[in-house]
Amino acid sequence: MEIFYYLVFGGLSAVVAGLELGKSGKDRVATPTAFNAFKNNYVLVYSLMMSGDWLQGPYVYYLYSQYGFDKGDIGRLFIAGFGSSMLFGTIVGSLADRQGRKRACITYCITYILSCITKHSPQYRVLLLGRILGGIATSLLFSAFESWLVAEHNKRGYDPQWLSITFSKAIFLGNGLIAIIAGLFANLLADNLGFGPVAPFDAAACFLAIGMAIIMSSWTENYGDQSEGKDLMSQFKVAAKAIASDEKIALLGAIQSLFEGSMYTFVFLWTPALSPNDEDIPHGFIFATFMLSSMLGSSIASRLLARKMKVEGYMQIVFAVSAFTLFLPVATSLLVPTSSVKGSGISFGGSLQLLGFCTFESCVGIFWPSIMKMRSQYIPEEVNAFPITVMFGMCSIFLFMAAILQRRLMVVADLNKLSTKSQEMTAQDELLNP
Repeated sequence: MEIFYYLVFGGLSAVVAGLELGKSGKDRVATPTAFNAFKNNYVLVYSLMMSGDWLQGPYVYYLYSQYGFDKGDIGRLFIAGFGSSMLFGTIVGSLADRQGRKRACITYCITYILSCITKHSPQYRVLLLGRILGGIATSLLFSAFESWLVAEHNKRGYDPQWLSITFSKAIFLGNGLIAIIAGLFANLLADNLGFGPVAPFDAAACFLAIGMAIIMSSWTENYGDQSEGKDLMSQFKVAAKAIASDEKIALLGAIQSLFEGSMYTFVFLWTPALSPNDEDIPHGFIFATFMLSSMLGSSIASRLLARKMKVEGYMQIVFAVSAFTLFLPVATSLLVPTSSVKGSGISFGGSLQLLGFCTFESCVGIFWPSIMKMRSQYIPEEVNAFPITVMFGMCSIFLFMAAILQRRLMVVADLNKLSTKSQEMTAQDELLNP
């Protein structure tokens, strides 16, 4: 592997390590042994669950391309996964409340393992089923586990302030270190050991199975308060009224939607952007570098917020930098000559884009805690505390609108094709019959 990757990864590691080690430990809280055991059990399970999720990230696009699908086919597979997550996210929360959060967490494991198994098939319909199963699993991952933890924490009578300790450690490990290690491990399996791009999915299934065994043997069942989610339509009405009555809420929602839309588009496009001519790139190592960049952004955000920097001020810079970094593929395609050698190493333009993408991931790391800070400032508690069903429901409405627009785009494109074909046939007739 080229030294360029190691230099980028090593430089980011040094900066992140310096920022993390520079944090003060004076705010650490002493907690009893029973709570520590409970906390460590949840953190272990959450880390295994996130391992199963992160291991699949680096090689999804590459695996589909190896099966011979083009960018359009792969795009539809990605859309199926995102759409499935949004659609089922509107109901999984209430189902978990009724049927049990532990059972929902086990369902997550089973569903995601089945999704991993489908990656062994080159059949498009099987892969599509896998994406739908993966979308269902994702909606469970970001609802059932958190709900189980909060309910179990309160049921055991632990101090409510200690809940943030568990969340903090779980996020640092599950969304930070585990993501980086997962990328490196996926690269080891697929590239260094030569098991191919499906190997990380098999490893993910193994981690999910281990986590499921721990859940089944050590977790107790808990249920939600049905009265909280009875009238979903009234919650939508409250949300719509809040957006219509306060421009700040509408602006914040638009900002978050636009950034997240760009972020999910990036997830789909980074692989073909860095290897437009089938360049040989270490997908897992690059993914780990992206996760390290995101961790760097989170560390920067925590320092900015601790110094009471004005979020509205520095986020303007973050968005501007993000826009510039995602414009790099356009600029490099115009200014930097591309290689014509198939399967060569990453090009100079690709190297510039990789540095830009790392910068974008750092902006993503800054974005999440900053947007949460602004939401707490501008969105009323009754709106900010909506259950995940409402939030996913709104997303599904946005996606439905996108589907309508996509249908219109297809109609216009087909009309243009017919018009072009008609013009070509007319030209041929004129040549044959002058």
